[in-house]
Amino acid sequence: MFFLGQVSKKLKNIGILGMNARNYKVISKLNKRRLYPLVDDKVKTKELAVENGINTTKKIAIIEYQHEVKHFPDMVKGFKEFVIKPAHGSGGKGVLVIKKWDKDIYTTASEKNLTYAQVYQHISNILSGLYSLGGQYDVALIEEMVHFSNIFEKFSYQGVPDVRIIVYKGYPIMAMTRLATSESGGRANLHQGAVGVGLDIKTGKTLTAVQHNMPIQIHPDTKADLKTLCVPFWREHLLIAAKAYEMTGLGYLGADIVLDENKGPMMLELNARPGLAIQIANSAGLIKAIKHAEKRYPKNLNPEQRVDFILQKN
Repeated sequence: MFFLGQVSKKLKNIGILGMNARNYKVISKLNKRRLYPLVDDKVKTKELAVENGINTTKKIAIIEYQHEVKHFPDMVKGFKEFVIKPAHGSGGKGVLVIKKWDKDIYTTASEKNLTYAQVYQHISNILSGLYSLGGQYDVALIEEMVHFSNIFEKFSYQGVPDVRIIVYKGYPIMAMTRLATSESGGRANLHQGAVGVGLDIKTGKTLTAVQHNMPIQIHPDTKADLKTLCVPFWREHLLIAAKAYEMTGLGYLGADIVLDENKGPMMLELNARPGLAIQIANSAGLIKAIKHAEKRYPKNLNPEQRVDFILQKN
């Protein structure tokens, strides 16, 4: 009991935001439920991003009904690679990255060969709601594959690394990048064994790094020194996140951004209920970051002004 009391006190001192506090003290106050579909539905999010001039991945096709599934090879004709994902999925579930295909063989990002029948079944599972929030019927979104910058080549195993930025009332307040590993199957999913690297919100440079909630300094597969990681085009990353506030009306959200070698930072998706693991990656609590924003950040600024304020603040 004494040990648990010490842990509880330590978490409180560093301002860790727990699940209940996040849900009832932050999300319920800042995020109106009627706005959730704008981010829970990846198709709507993508359309909104285009309307608001936010760089995002290109939509190739949408599959809504079972009878359309058999036509997916025709839909991706002309595309050497693509990504299939559930429109209402979460946590990276149901995302299938195809990096090359030839007739009936589809090769994934982790070098696994799938048959046409297996990809057909995967899309059918998406439509049935296997990966969606609440198990509701879903649609499959097929979009272009991101070619991540070779700047990250030594930091990520096969998969595309992404940056998660937490936005509070339009201000980016905490960030991390998620790096794929062999254990995570080439996916940037912390629960599957990816590496989480906390980033300085002002510079995009590494603060701390974790895998399975334990501190690490070296990537388990590439052996890269994680302390040397610095995300380029950092202002552009922050600006995408800041613009998501006006785009959605959500006062608290998570913006996932990828860096394409040709197109620069691109919005991958948004989340109205972002996870709390970013605090572990940063060795810092969101409560302190939120209080700091409430007390010191000016109101009524546009996205560019908010980002400049973050970059210039002491």
